[in-house]
Amino acid sequence: MSDVVWLKQLKEADQSRRVYRVDKFVVPQAARPEFLAKIRETHAMLATLPGFVRDVVLEQCGGPGEFNLVTLVEWESAEAFEEAKAAVWSRHARMKFDPHAMFARLGIRADLGNYAALAS
Repeated sequence: MSDVVWLKQLKEADQSRRVYRVDKFVVPQAARPEFLAKIRETHAMLATLPGFVRDVVLEQCGGPGEFNLVTLVEWESAEAFEEAKAAVWSRHARMKFDPHAMFARLGIRADLGNYAALAS
């Protein structure tokens, strides 16, 4: 087996373990500044955790979809994701922050989920 084929298989195996957290939001214009500040704060903390690969915050710029903001965070593994989730919950508890209460107060609707890449 050539080095190129071996490296490709290794990369594919590594990526098949990845977990993607994809959160989609309908955010009213008036809620946008507070919501984006909280997103930036949370993503800054996530970027410091083991297993973090990358993140992106997307804003809808066209099309018929209802979700105007989407966040994606890529984790090296399910284990890294679970540890990050626990760290976020712990941080929220220390700060006495309830995301669901904030969503209700600001009129934000969310569709939250974890994803994995389909096998090629």
